Amino acid sequence: MTTRTAIVTGAGQGLGAAEATALAAAGYRVVLNDLPGPALDATVERIRDSGGEAVACPGDVAEWSTAESLVTTAVERFGGLDVLVNNAGVLRDRMVFAMSEQEWDTVIRVHLRGHFVTTRLATAYWREKTKKNGFPAYARIVNTASEAFLLGSAGQANYAAAKGGIVALTLATARGCARYGVRANVICPRARTAMTSELMGPPPEGPDPLDPGHVTPLVLHLAGPAGERITGEVFVVHGDVVAVLGPPTVRASFHAATGDWTAHELDAALSTVFTADPPQPGFVCEETLPLADTTFGEESR
Repeated sequence: MTTRTAIVTGAGQGLGAAEATALAAAGYRVVLNDLPGPALDATVERIRDSGGEAVACPGDVAEWSTAESLVTTAVERFGGLDVLVNNAGVLRDRMVFAMSEQEWDTVIRVHLRGHFVTTRLATAYWREKTKKNGFPAYARIVNTASEAFLLGSAGQANYAAAKGGIVALTLATARGCARYGVRANVICPRARTAMTSELMGPPPEGPDPLDPGHVTPLVLHLAGPAGERITGEVFVVHGDVVAVLGPPTVRASFHAATGDWTAHELDAALSTVFTADPPQPGFVCEETLPLADTTFGEESR
């Protein structure tokens, strides 16, 4: 088996640490990113103590220089780059009418820009490798979104917007970079981590269905040879659940009788669709909620 190299961001704890550990246990050499500190160092040491190969590359994930360092470290230390797992994130929850400019910017920057800069540098590397070798590279991207973008989470306008942006970024990457061997997909995990502890609540006694370890098999699958067949897809994953989302559909369509809409015609047409009183957001997906006995610390509906 060819030994491959993966970058994992947000690898100091929680889901990122679980993903990095699982990749290393499967034989990947891993370059781990998080902010400098003992958490990142501890993940590296755990992997090394278990016989894996890991190196820390600390830094702000949203900085261009950090992404450059990640790719350079993978190439210079391990001879190349094959897999990128973007996981780093933060929460600054607040209702949109009370959200500060900084709370918005911080979440968009870490999540969306953080995914972009690593994707930008990794895909450029794979493009050049493809051109040099004359055949597509082995290239996998696993990005991390959230069901928050499906649900329009009321107190997470910044987070939901960032996660929706990550989905769009991933789909555009899958389309634009397929010729270079890139397979890019999104996971929407439910995992009990330090970042989500307030939302998820305390773990139950016994096995935890929201343990981050339940997410890692899908990440390994998408990163591995089987991932060659999968690109531009969005998955919800937690516990024993892996759900593949379908794309948005057209609910209803209308054509103006004379080619130009009048106010009366629009009202007559659209009033057949929007009948709820009071109105409810329609462009949401709640079908993922009952996939498990519990959702986000509450009983599923």
